[in-house]
Amino acid sequence: MTAEHADLVIVGAGQAGLGSAYAAQRAGMEPVVLEAAAEPAGSWPHYYESLELFSPARYSALPGRPLPGDPERYPTRDELAAYLREYAAWLDADIRTEQRVTRVSVLGDRDFEVETESGLLLRAPYVIAATGGFGRPHRPELPGEEAFQGSVVHTSEYRRPDGYAGRRVIVVGGGNSAVQVADELARVARVSLATRSPVNWQAQRPLGRDMHWWFDRSGLDAAPIGRLWLRLDGNPVVDDGRYRAALAAGVYDRRPMFTRFTADGVQWADGSTEPVDAVILATGYRPSLDFLAGTPALGERGEPLHRAGVSTTVPGLGYVGLEFQRSFRSATVRGVGPDARRVIRRLSRRARRRAARAHRAGRSSTPRARGAPSPRSPRRAAS
Repeated sequence: MTAEHADLVIVGAGQAGLGSAYAAQRAGMEPVVLEAAAEPAGSWPHYYESLELFSPARYSALPGRPLPGDPERYPTRDELAAYLREYAAWLDADIRTEQRVTRVSVLGDRDFEVETESGLLLRAPYVIAATGGFGRPHRPELPGEEAFQGSVVHTSEYRRPDGYAGRRVIVVGGGNSAVQVADELARVARVSLATRSPVNWQAQRPLGRDMHWWFDRSGLDAAPIGRLWLRLDGNPVVDDGRYRAALAAGVYDRRPMFTRFTADGVQWADGSTEPVDAVILATGYRPSLDFLAGTPALGERGEPLHRAGVSTTVPGLGYVGLEFQRSFRSATVRGVGPDARRVIRRLSRRARRRAARAHRAGRSSTPRARGAPSPRSPRRAAS
C-alpha cells in the first residue's frame, strides 16, 4: 500500500489535537489530524452529565476563538463538547474521524509511518501524540474484587445517579471527580467517600476572585515547572463551598480506604465489614499511547519520555495535552495551545537543522575541478 504524505500527523482531535492543528497552521504546515471517534469532541461527551469546569469560560478556550457567552460562567460538559465541534469546523483543517491509529513506526530516513485500524497509511517527518493524559481509565487492582458480587465501575462509565437510588455506594478517590460524583449520588443513595488521606480543599474564589485569575496574574499558570507541580499538587478539590459543607453536614461521609472486598461488600481499615451494592472508582486516567509501543518513545511503565512535550528518545515526535507536561495548565483547554506552539517551534528547528545538513551534504558531494576553490572557503578564494 502506498503511503500518503503529510507535513505533520496529529493523533487525536480533542482539545490537544485541535490546539496543535491551529499551531501547525500558523507555522505554515498542513497537518493531518486523525481521530478515533466519530467527531472531534475529545473526551468531553464521555464524562458524567453534571460535570462543570472549574475554570471560567475566559480561561477555558482554545487559541483564536473564545467561548461564547458570559466569560465569567463555568461551562458544562456539553458546552465544551459543542465548542470543540464548532472550533474544528472553524479551523478547516484536514481532520479525519473514525481513524484509530494502531501503529507509528520510525523509518530508516527518520520519517514516520502512521497506520490506522481502517488501513490508512500516512508518512510524515513529524508526529504529535495529542491523545492527552485522559485516554485510558486507571483501575487499580483491589484485593478481593474478583469475588465481589456488586458492581464496580470507573467514573468514565458513570453518567448520572439513575439506578443508584436507595443503594449503598462507595466512591473511591479524593479528587474533584470523586467529590462531585459522591455529592451527586448522595441525593439518592447512602454514600461514603473512601480515600487514603483527608480531602485537600482548594477555594475556588479566594478573596473574591477565581483561582485562575490569581494563577494568571501571578504567572504560576504558565510557569515551566510542570515537574514540580507533579510533586506538590496533592490532588486538591476545587470547591466553591458547597462540597465541603455537604461533607461536614453528613450528606455523605469520608472514610479511610477499605482494605479489601468481601463477597457482598468491603472490609474497612478497622476490620469491620459492611454490605455494599456498588463501588465507583474515581481513580484517574493515564495516557493512551499504545500506538507508540514499537518505538523507543515510552518508558518501562508505558509513560512518554519527553521534556516539555518533545520526545527525548525519538526525534520528530512531540506530545500535547499531558498532565503537567510543562506547566500547571498543560492538560487544560487554555493550556494546550501555548504548549502546542512551543512543541511545533522546536520540531520546526529540527526541520531547519535537517535541511541545513542535507544542503551541506549536497554541496560537499559536488565534484570540483582541479584547483577550484572550496565553497567552504570564500575568503581564501577571493584572495
